[in-house]
Amino acid sequence: MVSVVKLHPQSGAAALGMLAGDLAPADRARVAEALEFAEPLYAGQVLSTGEPTWAHALGLGANLAAIGLDAPGRVAGVLFAAPKQIELDQIKARFGEEVASLAAGVEKLYQLRMATRASPVEQNETLRKMLLGMVEDVRVVLIRLASRTQTLRWFARNDGADRAGYARESLDIYSPLANRLGVFQLKWELEDLSFRFLEPDLYKRIAKMLDEKRLEREGYIARAIKTLEAELGDAGVKAEIHGRPKHIYSIWNKMRTKGLDFSELYDVRALRVIVPSVKDCYTALGVVHNLWQPIPKEFDDYISRPKGNLYQSLHTAVIGPQGKTVEVQIRTEDMHRHAEYGVAAHWRYKEKPHKGDAVFDQKIAWLRELLAWRDEVADWQKTTKQARLDDTVYVLTPQGRVVDLPAGATPVDFAYALHSDVGHRCRGARVDGHIVTLDTPLQSGQKVEIVTAKSGGPSRDWLNAERGFVKTVRARAKIRQWFNAKALAETVAAGRQVVEKELKREGAANASLESLADRLGFKKPDDLFVAVAREEVNLRQLQTALRGVETKPAEPTLKVHREAAKKAGVLVVGGMDRLMTQLAKCCKPVPPDPIRGFVTRGKGVSVHREDCASLARLAERQPERLIEAAWGKGEGSYTVEMAVTAVDRRGLLRDIGDALAREKISVTAVRTQSRDELAFMRFTFDVANLGQLKRAFAVVRELKGVIRVSRT
Repeated sequence: MVSVVKLHPQSGAAALGMLAGDLAPADRARVAEALEFAEPLYAGQVLSTGEPTWAHALGLGANLAAIGLDAPGRVAGVLFAAPKQIELDQIKARFGEEVASLAAGVEKLYQLRMATRASPVEQNETLRKMLLGMVEDVRVVLIRLASRTQTLRWFARNDGADRAGYARESLDIYSPLANRLGVFQLKWELEDLSFRFLEPDLYKRIAKMLDEKRLEREGYIARAIKTLEAELGDAGVKAEIHGRPKHIYSIWNKMRTKGLDFSELYDVRALRVIVPSVKDCYTALGVVHNLWQPIPKEFDDYISRPKGNLYQSLHTAVIGPQGKTVEVQIRTEDMHRHAEYGVAAHWRYKEKPHKGDAVFDQKIAWLRELLAWRDEVADWQKTTKQARLDDTVYVLTPQGRVVDLPAGATPVDFAYALHSDVGHRCRGARVDGHIVTLDTPLQSGQKVEIVTAKSGGPSRDWLNAERGFVKTVRARAKIRQWFNAKALAETVAAGRQVVEKELKREGAANASLESLADRLGFKKPDDLFVAVAREEVNLRQLQTALRGVETKPAEPTLKVHREAAKKAGVLVVGGMDRLMTQLAKCCKPVPPDPIRGFVTRGKGVSVHREDCASLARLAERQPERLIEAAWGKGEGSYTVEMAVTAVDRRGLLRDIGDALAREKISVTAVRTQSRDELAFMRFTFDVANLGQLKRAFAVVRELKGVIRVSRT
């Protein structure tokens, strides 16, 4: 246990007043205890930004006090860095389970941002959702926002190499979060400081324009307030009226989005009117519009139609005294509190609501709805998807990309979310560096790495709902498609075998399969093979269709392979170089592939690659026919087949052909098939040696969309 050292009396009193001056005595004592605990713990330590940890804790806590967060939230804020140094059990024993849970959540979010800091810009929306989805308590996000605001304040006083990166991340991630949580005090400061670091010249220019007109504007606002107060008093409305400060980033953002000059902005001069009741809001609006001419299309009623974060106010713009534009916001005290403090204004921990407290119930309902994350970006709205945080998990790829999945999703679901081919070849998974079973439910924030096989497909067990391997509809559909495609391929092979056997029996082995399929009403031979396998076309129909079918010239297969061997002086078989040899068509060996010979009946020696599956089956039945074989001297060409799997796109076949042509490789045959947005291609061509074959594979692998290249 870390020993407790008392704070210096003066610094302690100042810090405590800043962090807990508005709290009840018991809560103030809890914050004081956290300060006493944290000061020696953080002594001499600095954060990655260079800011002293203790100073950051005080600034963070002050931010939380400014937005009115409760005592446990402020205590957790002070202890933001404690989990890096001590066990959570120690925090729990000293400050209770609630504070320990909040501190753990803060540390979890910090680790998440370290993992995703290099994420692409297009993932910002997912990261914002993930930040809320990672926590069970919104106070954790508020602490993170307060921490980031303090970091930017530090950079305002101390330049650093990472300052622009923090500023960009703040605008992309944290400011939108503060906006959605309605914590505008933090939102404005995050935006203004970030803008100052990213666009220093623009920031200074707008600040200068504001300063040049400040005295004139302040005098103008004072006179407008006096006039409006008198009019509201005559109408019987008691109101507080203030000049509303305008933030530099919001000025620039409005100038940019609306294409306005600084002089054309309506809200550089602005008033905020706070009244007791909703009825008074509309009465005050009538007074404003009677006093000054309203500007068309510049009125918004956010009381009857609140924003998604429950923000309520009346906004209007008028032509005020001297013909100058003025923006006026009108709201109740409760609306104003919410507008300034957002979600923090509604916390009532330790406070039991009265029965029938409809307002409290409404706020609790709003908090739950807030956690459902009402998305505002256009891409999300297009899908009409309303993913609730408790139904979604956010996990990371090894590269830091965020993938969102339904709660309960497994590594198999994750693999298929990355790519269908990754899902098919998935054989294992590592979660945060540890091997897990494929039915393990994933949790938000975990880093998942899929272990794949070079080839193969999914397991049928994955479709068994009771086994729990698959949660997502996408994964289940892709697995079914794979098995359907496999079944189709087996059906095609069975049908082909029947057709080819019948053609040989009829003495028409060289008949054109395309012509035969056409005569029987099929678009391609594969369709014919399926029909034959399913007995939809019988042998009599085949025999009838064969009459008049054109034939192809017989392929001198054996001769070609013998000549290849002979021309190259290719083979020395069993110590003798005069045996009749042929290169096996099943594996198409190429120097310097390890090879073996198999003595056939009447056709000499068939030479296979040592790893050839056909050779293994032959050797199992007739091992005495195996003989040693080696490559001899000479030059020749060797026929090989290359299988390519790629994302299907226009021009893919042309690009592969061009790539092979640049390597002076002539393609003799191509077969292609498209399925599930993937292209499966098989190229037959001749090469002089293994080096040329490797170059061919290398240039094809580099093409856009190519997933896998293998030799068949």
